Order: sequence, then structure tokens, then C-alpha cells
Amino acid sequence: MTPPDEITALVADDHPIVLEGIRSILEKASGIKIVGEVQDGNEIKPLIAKLRPRVLLLNLVMPNHNPIELAKWVRENYPDTATLVLTGHHRDAYLAGMMDAGATGYLDKTVEAEQLINSIRLAASGVNLFDEEQKMRARTWYEEVEKKWNSLSEREKQVLRLLVEGASNQEIASHLQITVKTLDKHLEKIYRKLALDSRPKAVLWGKENMGDFPY
Repeated sequence: MTPPDEITALVADDHPIVLEGIRSILEKASGIKIVGEVQDGNEIKPLIAKLRPRVLLLNLVMPNHNPIELAKWVRENYPDTATLVLTGHHRDAYLAGMMDAGATGYLDKTVEAEQLINSIRLAASGVNLFDEEQKMRARTWYEEVEKKWNSLSEREKQVLRLLVEGASNQEIASHLQITVKTLDKHLEKIYRKLALDSRPKAVLWGKENMGDFPY
């Protein structure tokens, strides 16, 4: 039986060597016990429901796994489980998404052992671990990327996607079954909404940011 003051952790990562490293670190930490390990996203929800871990130590990208949806599900259904992200992915969209979904913290996989242990203890005690720099990055992403993307109409998003793919104006107009004159109006609106002044800059913006949004 787990002592009432012991922190139980479920570790989710699809890389065996990472799981081994985390296990090695946490086995040496007093008051923390790994109660489960998973390498596939499909296994996470059933184990959370069964084990009720105090902390879910979560790799951001792994098979059969939507981390944002999962973090929201944990927050809504098992609020006593804190989701602590441990990842090598640094895009601000991921950071902002997990923060908004209700995760407790967002750690880089290069984190030192003591910081990982301390972060797990703080997460288990209900402390929010997002620092001011991360919060600022998330706010900037919302303002500079998400808000601009959401300001585009569905047709404008279609046009931008085709721009990024390298299609010419004639090809875009033909694909969307519109006139080139109508396309020019869409392009003007896209440039204005993205606060850009040229086609190359719009293409670059799309290449840098559109991967953060579902098609």
C-alpha cells in the first residue's frame, strides 16, 4: 500500500531509454513512487483512471496521443492529478496549448535530476510551475500567431496554404474556382490581417506557423 504522503507518478514516454533514465532518477528520490509507465498514448487514460497518480509526467509527442486534449481530460476528470510536461519540443504553440489545457508545468528533457524531482514535488503540492518567461512566450504567441490566424476567413486560410505550397495565382484561382481578381482581394486581406506587406513574407509566416494549426 502506498503511504498517504508518498507522491505517485505515472510516466508516459515512447522512448525506452528516456523511461529508464527517469526511473533511475526517481528511484533515488525519497517520497516519490512510479506506479506506472506507458509508451503509447492509448494507455494513458485507462491507467490514470485506475491508478489515480498524483503526477502525470508526460512526453509531449508520442504515438496515439493528443497532449492538449489529454491535459484537458485530466483536468476535468481527475483534478487531483497534475500534468507535468517533460519534452524536447520547444515551439511556443505547444507551450501555450499545454498551459491553456491545464498542465502544471513544462520542462525541457535536459533538466537536471534535482530540478525534475523538485518539480514533481511542487506539482504534487499544487504549485503552478510555469515561469514568467514561459508565460510571456505564450502571450506573445497568442497575440502574434493565434489571433492573426483566427482572424483569417476559411477561404483566406485556403489561399495561404496554397501560397505556402508554392502555387501561382493562376493555379490558386483555378483550384478554388475563383477569378484572379477575387484572389487578389483575398491576398490583400491576408497581408493586412497578418500585418505583412508582401507575398514572400506571407509565405514565410505560413511556413513558420501554420504547422501549429489543424487543417
